[in-house]
Amino acid sequence: MAKFFAITILVIAILSAIPILRHTWWMAEDISTHGAPIDEQMSETMAEAGISFLASQFILAFFIWKFSNPRPGEKIKNFPGGAKAMVWAAVLLVGTEVLALGVFGAKAWANVYFTPPSSSAMPVQVQSGQFAFYFRYPGPDGKFAPIHPELISESTQNFYGLDTNNDPDAKDDIVTAEMAIPVNREIHLLMHSKDVGHSFFVPELRVQQDFVPGLDLSLHFTATKVGRYEIVCTQLCGLGHYNMKAYLSVLSQQDFDDWMKKEAAMQ
Repeated sequence: MAKFFAITILVIAILSAIPILRHTWWMAEDISTHGAPIDEQMSETMAEAGISFLASQFILAFFIWKFSNPRPGEKIKNFPGGAKAMVWAAVLLVGTEVLALGVFGAKAWANVYFTPPSSSAMPVQVQSGQFAFYFRYPGPDGKFAPIHPELISESTQNFYGLDTNNDPDAKDDIVTAEMAIPVNREIHLLMHSKDVGHSFFVPELRVQQDFVPGLDLSLHFTATKVGRYEIVCTQLCGLGHYNMKAYLSVLSQQDFDDWMKKEAAMQ
């Protein structure tokens, strides 16, 4: 029975590795300028974690096969150094692996998180709230009007609490429920949540950023391919979390300019 269990462990371990090696379920197409090192980091992480997983399962199967049925009177053998040595070995091995992945991962994320956006990056505000995203673009004046929390109202669709009666900067701000950006143009996201924790995830952009209530967060990227992509919330934020999504349209510069004119006319 023990040998059958050992064989079962080996079979399950090998079968579980096949979809990973074949990339059966893999990441979406990369459409960002910063995505290549992130994909490389992901591949390295999967390779290291996969090798460690398979090695541990093979060792487990070997020990079950060899030592699960001792002969009567056979002396029980102890691992040199006992359990403490095995724990220290595991800590050093796993710790070294995690440290190495962290060092290489810092390089992969540097272009997104450790470098500021360029002065020519286009600013877009992203607001998350149960259970929708809203996006704000500055008008021709290039300025975002101040947010007045007391004026935020779902019923009047004043999602950003803009005082259009008394604030000149608010009159040309463009607020939409769908995000559009020009292709090959750096975008600077200014992100905040108006209630609980949410997340901004676009798989094709290799961007996933949590919203933290009370904090204004910054993120920048450049999309390289025209298309329409889904934005989803990956943080459990309430009963309507399953339906919290929006869409990102990456457009040519001319199409983006036309889109902005259309949205400005609808404000």
